[in-house]
Formats: sequence, structure tokens, C-alpha cells
Amino acid sequence: MDKLVLFNNITRNKLLNKRSGESKFGQHVQILTNFTNIYVQLKSLDVAYVILGLPEDVGVFANHGKTGTAKAWNATLKVLLNIQSNEFTRANKVLILGHLDFHKEQLELSKLNSTKKKDVLKAREIVAKIDDFVTHVVHQIIKAGKKPIIIGGGHNNAYGNIKGSSLAFGKPINAINIDAHSDFRDEEGRHSGNGFSYAYTEGFLGKYFIFGLHENYTSNKIFKVLNDLKSIEYNTFDALEIRNELKYKRELERALLHVSEGLFGIEIDCDAIENMPSSAMTPSGFSVTKTRKLLSHFAKHEHAIYLHICEASPSKKSALQVGKLITYLITDFIKANDN
Repeated sequence: MDKLVLFNNITRNKLLNKRSGESKFGQHVQILTNFTNIYVQLKSLDVAYVILGLPEDVGVFANHGKTGTAKAWNATLKVLLNIQSNEFTRANKVLILGHLDFHKEQLELSKLNSTKKKDVLKAREIVAKIDDFVTHVVHQIIKAGKKPIIIGGGHNNAYGNIKGSSLAFGKPINAINIDAHSDFRDEEGRHSGNGFSYAYTEGFLGKYFIFGLHENYTSNKIFKVLNDLKSIEYNTFDALEIRNELKYKRELERALLHVSEGLFGIEIDCDAIENMPSSAMTPSGFSVTKTRKLLSHFAKHEHAIYLHICEASPSKKSALQVGKLITYLITDFIKANDN
């Protein structure tokens, strides 16, 4: 697979912090040792979950956002490998595949100026190329009968997740998105704000639910589009958490009912989590604990086929906390889905 860098023992040993008397997650996950027919290897392995990193922030730049999402993958690996391996974390069910190498695209991005329209358009062209690589690897993972856990990158990668899944199953899939934004913006060239609208228009996305949309950052135009499409439903963070107009239990049931008649992916944009370092960090959002509970509720359904965590933008100071949060979400998905 072009651009795929396999996770290997050298990286594992470099990042593992072994302790006497303890068994770490990274010591028990499976890895691939060569590129020979990855699909066949995945299909034959006795694992349920395949973890993939997408270290890029081209889509965020192309959407005039704050870059830094390319750093989330490494921040996550350092923590994930060093949690405990036990009956709850189920490391033996997991294969860490590796990451897609977007170094060339990131280098190209570093030469662009976000205030220049031609540079933004160039970035959107790069995102469209990234889409193809993400689509291909997600398609291979799902076709092999495994469930991808994808660590972003920007939310532009939702498009590749949905398209790759749809192609593997030969039909549109559904999606639930825990997000402050709809990411259903105009098809104006690919970026992190229109992955779902592109996937919907092209027939890869069937039903779509946005959980916790922020009213202050959703335009009348977007609300009109969402309200006019029967295949899309949403609730707002403000109605749930501030005005208490909606009941959580009822909204959880409504959201799951909307997407779970078919196969569905779970998307988590870290912009929805309060004070989480991200491309659009918010002082008001779901708590980490609430986000974990939401994920666990949706992940335990048998039709949940993938998890995508995106838009985290760690600094050197916050990398450990970001890694811990994403690791909690990864293991929450596995624990809930495996039951």
C-alpha cells in the first residue's frame, strides 16, 4: 500500500516503558512484519481491531483552521503502548498497522500561505489526493473483516473512512458524529469542513446524525440544509447541556435509532470536548467523561464498524494529556464493541 509505514518492533521497543511485574498493552498487540499482501495477512489474523494513524493537517489548513493535528498520532502511540494489558484492555484483539506517511504533503503545506486564495485551493487539491490513500487502506481493513480505529489528522479524513467502508460493503454506510460542527459545508474543494457533504452527495453516506452541534458556530444556511434532508438528524449542545430542553437518554436512543438500522461509523471531533487542545478548541463542550460515555453507548451496537478520532492538536506541553484522552477513547470503543 503506497504511503503505508508499518508499525514495527523497533518503534515499539523505543516507545515501551517496561516495568517489572507489569504487562504493557504494547507488548501484546500484533504487528505485520512485511508488506506482502496486507489484505490476506489481516484476514488471516485473529484480531478484531486495526489501529491506523493519519498524521496530517492539510485539511485543517485548507479549511482556514489551526494546524497541529499531524502530531496527534505520535502523542497517542506513546501513551497507548504503555497502558496495562489486562482482561479489560484486550490488547490481544488489536493490531497496530502503522500510519500513512504524509511527509511530502506536509512539506508542501509548509510552503503555502493561508491568506492567499491560490494556496488554499492548492491545499484542497492535496486533500483530495490524501482522500484516495485513506479510502484505500480503510477499504482493505474492512474488507478483511476487521474494524479500523483511525487516529487523525483533520476531520477531512471522515470522507475516506466513509467511502472506504462503503466500497468494502458495496452499499452506503451511516455515521454518527460527536462534533461542535456539522462538517456539511459546500463542495468547494476538499477540506476538513465538508467530508460528510462530499460523502453524502457521492452516495457513500446514507444516514447521518450530528450529536452536540454548537448553535453559535452553525450558519442559517447549514441549518436549512440539515433540516431539509430527512436522512440527516442532529441535536445541539446548547439544547442538551445549557437549556436542558432535551433528555440525554432519549437523544441517545434517537441518534442510535437513526443510524443503526444499517452499518455505521463513529466519528469524534476533539473540537467537541471542553478545553481539549484541538484545531478549534472550545471552552464549552462535552466533558471527557461525557464523551467517553457517549462513545461507549454507540460502540456497543453490533453495527458499529469503525472509530475515527480527529482534530486533536497537541503541543509539547499537552501531548501527554491528549495521548491519554485518545487512548481512553480507543479502549472504550474496544471494550464496548467487543461485548
